[in-house]
Amino acid sequence: MKEATLSLPKRALPPFLVFFLVAAAILLQTRQALSQITVDLSIKRTIYIAYEPLLATVRITNLTGNRLLLADVEGKKWFGFQIQTLDGRPIPPIDPNYEIDPIQVGPGESITRTVNLTQLYPISDFGSYRIRASVHAPELSGYFSSPPLTVEITEGRLLWQQTVGVPGPAGTESGTRTISLLSHRLSERTDLYLRIEDKTSGIIYCTHRLGDFISYGKPDIQLDAGNTIHVLQNNIPREFIYSKVGLDGKILDRVTLSAPKDRPRLVRTQDGTVSVAGGFPFDPKATPTPGLIPKLSERPVPMPTPEQAPSPAAKGKAKPTPSPKSPGMAKPKPTPSPVKVD
Repeated sequence: MKEATLSLPKRALPPFLVFFLVAAAILLQTRQALSQITVDLSIKRTIYIAYEPLLATVRITNLTGNRLLLADVEGKKWFGFQIQTLDGRPIPPIDPNYEIDPIQVGPGESITRTVNLTQLYPISDFGSYRIRASVHAPELSGYFSSPPLTVEITEGRLLWQQTVGVPGPAGTESGTRTISLLSHRLSERTDLYLRIEDKTSGIIYCTHRLGDFISYGKPDIQLDAGNTIHVLQNNIPREFIYSKVGLDGKILDRVTLSAPKDRPRLVRTQDGTVSVAGGFPFDPKATPTPGLIPKLSERPVPMPTPEQAPSPAAKGKAKPTPSPKSPGMAKPKPTPSPVKVD
């Protein structure tokens, strides 16, 4: 007689349990990956004006315990950025076929790269952008990203603008440049910017931050005979910054001036030369000369004690010399007469 066997039906795992196990596996794998390479992103400020250099510093640390090769493989860039607007719209690089040289990172070592994102990504439109630095490691078959940072692109207030021609050989058309002086007010200070652009071709040659700017005073700007730009700004009380910039955006000269008495100014001569009148240059980063230790003879005279201090009524009056009969001087003792002895 055959024994009857009872087979229990196989039960499927509940959906919520399957989701939990999958999420735990992904989280575990992510933590293991993050423990091998760390990517840190730092940006100095959170607010920039359009076309201003936006410098992002990325620090990559190898925690695998082995030497790691970072290189482009199968069209995957080993170093890049993930930039998107706050509503999730991705911002692709201007040149998607950029190339970066491979690099080897030893165990426990870190490498640092500073990149100007304004030159690589079209982030000149006003608004906020969320930025991540991303690293692809072919040996680990994974991407590693930094925590996101958010920056805002805005525009400054126009203070001065002039369109000038570019000097060139006689009989040739060399184009024009539009020069703009902008102020950008932040919570703790106001910055002064200089922008040079060719509006016809859409080329931005520079958007230089010239430094702090006292907003209740107007900056002084002059163009010399070659349309070279000269700017004199008051950055802090009794201190000025002089900048000389060419039409190609290159800074030709930059001097800090101290003006303890009179305010310096830009002077343009009849031959078209521009110079600074007033103030004297100095290096604000120079270490001040330490003071000399005073000598013992140069030490201040000690204050008089209460017993030595004159009374309020006697201040400003000369003390008279006491006479012999005055109570201030003791009477002389009489000389004893000789005693006669019989």
